[in-house]
Amino acid sequence: MDIQKMPSPAYVLEEELLVKNLELLRSVSQEAGISIILALKGFSMWSAFPLVGEYLHGATASSLYEARLIREEMGVKAHTYVVAYRDQEFDEIASHSSHMTFNSIDQWNRFKDRVPAGISCGLRVNPGYSEVETDLYNPAAPGSRLGEDIAAFAEGWPEGLEGIHFHVLCESSSYDLEKVLEVFEQKFGQFLPKLRWVNMGGGHLMTRKGYDTNHLIQLLKRFREKYDVEVILEPGSAIAWETGFLLSEVLDIHESGGVKTAILDVSFTAHMPDTLEMPYRPRVRGAKADPEAGKPQYRLGGTSCLAGDYMEVYSFEKPLKVGDRIILEDMIHYTMVKTTMFNGVGHPDICILRQNGKLDMVRRFNYEDFKGRLS
Repeated sequence: MDIQKMPSPAYVLEEELLVKNLELLRSVSQEAGISIILALKGFSMWSAFPLVGEYLHGATASSLYEARLIREEMGVKAHTYVVAYRDQEFDEIASHSSHMTFNSIDQWNRFKDRVPAGISCGLRVNPGYSEVETDLYNPAAPGSRLGEDIAAFAEGWPEGLEGIHFHVLCESSSYDLEKVLEVFEQKFGQFLPKLRWVNMGGGHLMTRKGYDTNHLIQLLKRFREKYDVEVILEPGSAIAWETGFLLSEVLDIHESGGVKTAILDVSFTAHMPDTLEMPYRPRVRGAKADPEAGKPQYRLGGTSCLAGDYMEVYSFEKPLKVGDRIILEDMIHYTMVKTTMFNGVGHPDICILRQNGKLDMVRRFNYEDFKGRLS
């Protein structure tokens, strides 16, 4: 792989690494006897959907557009959960869905008579417990708008609903799930004997190094057998975890106040927004986020005019110069799905590095893409 011959900027999905993740996910699914589906909110690169569809049991959508994309590019109907269904979109969403989950009992009562025959419906609940520490990503934070808490079920489980859904994890372990299940069963276990399926949402980062997949398998098998229900997981990050990178190029070296900044042809706010929102510092190939004394040190600056569009100092093995390539690791999941064209900055190409070593460019963006988002 000669990065000097690759286009920059570009998201590069490494097919071999994606297959490795998918094989692990399939093995967990088979051994635990559960269904694992792709959450488009974490990975919507539809050029890879045919490959993903060979290993997983479908995909989950959070909107009309995601549901339609699943139907068109994966060839299956979606497991759909929308925070609030819109009246004018409901019938079309239903036409692309095999499952529909409602966020509130009121939403279910409003739309239940419009659900076509054959669609299995469920309700999202909030166990009120989560190990997620960042409130921005914590669906169980106090006052959460996501799902019904146990107080909403004073009159029992609503008729017609066959499934129950919860999602309170984020890049979590199987031991975090175990703690959540203890609380979930205490509060909602009374309803499970009358249900067909339990969707445990996403956040199951089973492709991360060190994740205890055997513990996860045993935990899910026990739950499935105890309640005689179909168990569904819909991880977002796990599918495309560490399967590719964002390639960039140094455009300028700017120095001010004793700080050297390598200005790149990418933007953190536009192309890697989670690095500012989460926040977290991306790994840079050949560099250290904890700078070493005596080695060349640079901030990494984005190409937008946002003052905070940069990452703090990294150290490199040798001085950077204009034209050098910088690889930002693990930029496939929860990255492309969040990008913007803020400031009109050029959007990175989307490429797939095939297992045979061939680089396929699957999308190149241009001025019309920018103009088409505005009016």
